[in-house]
Amino acid sequence: MMNIETLRLYCLSLKGVTESFPFDEETLVFKVGNKMFALTNLDGPLSVNIKCDPDEAITLREQYMGVTPGYHMNKTHWNTVMVDGSIPDKTIKLWILNSYNLIFNSLPKKVQQSIINP
Repeated sequence: MMNIETLRLYCLSLKGVTESFPFDEETLVFKVGNKMFALTNLDGPLSVNIKCDPDEAITLREQYMGVTPGYHMNKTHWNTVMVDGSIPDKTIKLWILNSYNLIFNSLPKKVQQSIINP
């Protein structure tokens, strides 16, 4: 089952990703092009907030007990996913990748190019 370190390493494996603690020392934030695509807590049960297409966000909440509206986030665009084994790791990784792609594709072309060709 995924733990904080495998979650962290997966996020950092994506091109141009940085990590920081902009809010507090318990909330690890992953960014691409200086925009958040994932947040995770370091205190308590492991979960990850990820950006999602609004229609897909609702569908995922209906399909999975471990998916809820984004905690402290815009609930239209963000989901909180419990990383407790109820959702396969490969599915969570796919959702993280989708969140990354949503943010990456919203970046200006110049910023995208600087990430692709550093």
